[in-house]
Amino acid sequence: MTYRTAALEVTNAMYRATKDVLLPTTVTGSLPRPSWYTERLGSRSFLEAMVGRRYREQYVDALTTYLRDQELAGLDICTDGDCRFDDDVGGQSWTSYPPSHMSGFDRGAPRPALAGRGGIAFPRGHILHDYLEARVMPAIVGRVGRGDLQYTALWKTAQRLTRRPVKFGAVSAEIVAFAVGDDHYQSVPDRMRAIADALNEEYHELADAGCPVIQVEEPQVHLLAVRNLADDVINTDLMVDVFNRTVSGLRAKTEVWAHTCWGNPSQQRMFATTPSYEPALEAYNQIDADVITFECSSTGGMDLAAIGEKITEKKVAVGVIDHHTLQVERPEEVAESVRKALRHIPVERLVLSSDCGMGREGMSRRHAFYKTVSLVLGTNIVRRELGLPEADCLAADERFSLVVSSD
Repeated sequence: MTYRTAALEVTNAMYRATKDVLLPTTVTGSLPRPSWYTERLGSRSFLEAMVGRRYREQYVDALTTYLRDQELAGLDICTDGDCRFDDDVGGQSWTSYPPSHMSGFDRGAPRPALAGRGGIAFPRGHILHDYLEARVMPAIVGRVGRGDLQYTALWKTAQRLTRRPVKFGAVSAEIVAFAVGDDHYQSVPDRMRAIADALNEEYHELADAGCPVIQVEEPQVHLLAVRNLADDVINTDLMVDVFNRTVSGLRAKTEVWAHTCWGNPSQQRMFATTPSYEPALEAYNQIDADVITFECSSTGGMDLAAIGEKITEKKVAVGVIDHHTLQVERPEEVAESVRKALRHIPVERLVLSSDCGMGREGMSRRHAFYKTVSLVLGTNIVRRELGLPEADCLAADERFSLVVSSD
C-alpha cells in the first residue's frame, strides 16, 4: 500500500512533544473519574485546595491513575485526564472552570445560562436538557483577568509524575464568552477578546514553565456554519481572530494544538446528522496552531480527503477512537483508520488520537482504558507495516495474563 509522504515545512513552529516522532499517539484530554474521587474543587483555587489532606490525596491518586493507565497503554503523549474538573452533569466543569476561577466574574452568585446561548438547545425529555440546566456559572461584572486559573501548577503536578510529555488542554475563550452572562462588556466580541487576552497571559506562564503542548479546545470556526450563527458580528473571521489572540506568541515557546470535535457532554452526539468540517477548512489554515485535531472516527473519516487537501502546513491529529460509544474498537479497526488517514495525510504530519475526551460523564474507566490500548495496538500494526518503531504496550503483554492455559 502506498501512503503520502512529504517534507514537513512549518513556519513559526516549536515542536516538542511530536518532534521527530512518527505516528505519535495521544488522547484528547478528559478521562473517566474514579468512583472514589469524591472531593470537589468548586471555586477554590487549586493551590488552596491542595492544602487539604483529603483533597490532595484524592487528586494526586486520581492523577496518578490517569497517567499510569496511559503509560500502560503505551501512549506517546499523556494528558492529566482533566483531573481538576468536578463531577458535574455532562462534564460542565470544562466550561465553568475559567469563570469560576478568573477575576472579573461574580463567583458568589452564579447564574443559569440563557436559553439558546451559543446555539445550543435541547428540549425537556432529552438527556442534554439536563446539561443545559447545569450551565450555571458566574457572570462577568468587571474587567476579566487571569485570577487563579493556576494552569501552571496543574500541569506541574501532572508532569512531575511521569517522564512522558503531558499535554495541557483547556476550553477556548469563545466557548466561555458564549456561555456566561455579562454586565460589563458592550459586545460579545469585546467579551471574547478580553477572555482571550487573560488566557494568553496564563498560557505564556505555562509555556515558560516548560509545558510541551498547550491545547486550546473548540475554536468555534467549524461550529458557526452548522449552527447558523454567522452574521456581521459573529463570524468566522472573529473566531480566527479570537483563537489567534489567545495563543499569540506561544508557538515560539511551545507546541500549540487546536482541538476540534462535534461535542461530547454525557458522551452524546449533539447533532442529528453527521456534520462536515469541509466548509471550515480554509479558515482553519489561518489559525496560529502547530497541530489541529479532527473528529474522524465517529464520521467514518468522511472528511479525510478534504483535510489532507486543504490542511497542508500543519500537523493533523485524526481521531481513530469514538468517544460516544462503549464498544471498544479492535486494533485492526484502528489500523484501518490509520491507513485511511495516511492515504491523504503524510506520515510526517499525522498524529493519532481519540475523537474527543472520554470523561464527560457516561463511560467507565475500563472502557476508556481499553480504547486507549486499542489506539496504540492499532497504530503499532501500521508502524510495523512501515518499518517504524513500535510502542511498548504493557497492557497487552500476554506473559502477564491470569487466564489459565489449557496446555
